[in-house]
Amino acid sequence: MKLYIMRHGETVWNSLRKLQGTADIPLNENGIRLAEITGKALAEVPFDFAVSSPLSRAVETARLVLKGREIPIYTDERIREIDFGEMEGSSIEDGMKGAYGENYKRFFQMPFAFQAPKGGESIWDICARTKEFWDELIRIPEYQEKTILITAHGCAVRALLQTAYGETGDFWHGKVPPNCSVNILEVKDQKAVFLEEDKTYY
Repeated sequence: MKLYIMRHGETVWNSLRKLQGTADIPLNENGIRLAEITGKALAEVPFDFAVSSPLSRAVETARLVLKGREIPIYTDERIREIDFGEMEGSSIEDGMKGAYGENYKRFFQMPFAFQAPKGGESIWDICARTKEFWDELIRIPEYQEKTILITAHGCAVRALLQTAYGETGDFWHGKVPPNCSVNILEVKDQKAVFLEEDKTYY
């Protein structure tokens, strides 16, 4: 099994440095451009199917990457972005100075200490649901020889890769993955080997 785990293209909220979470914000013009460039770079990859977060920015990224090919795209709620609850839509700069300042810092600097905002999730929550997705995916016998595109979000990608890395304490691995960056993994006997990490094609 070969997995191409990709973060969605840029949105207006990305450019404004706002927490998006489960808000369904579409790609902006640059996000469409980045997804199209990435699609051209991956044009020769023989994808069997794609699995996307149900949020439109992730689904649209998958469609643009696979444009012109008859490849099915499925959605799975377990790989949608973290729910920021009442923090959603706030800008990072303003948030760092406001009532949620300490929690903002935890999210980026000590994510496992990040406290779920009212109506939202913690890092532990998103790790649990993405792990469930991962464990199910890699155990399906008929998928073992498949090549699969997975489109998700910055935090969701890192949460999903926690399981692939062996659940290390370094959640962010140095940074939030760039828009349209791709992690390429080969999975055999339920063990993952990284072939590329946060690769961009633009």
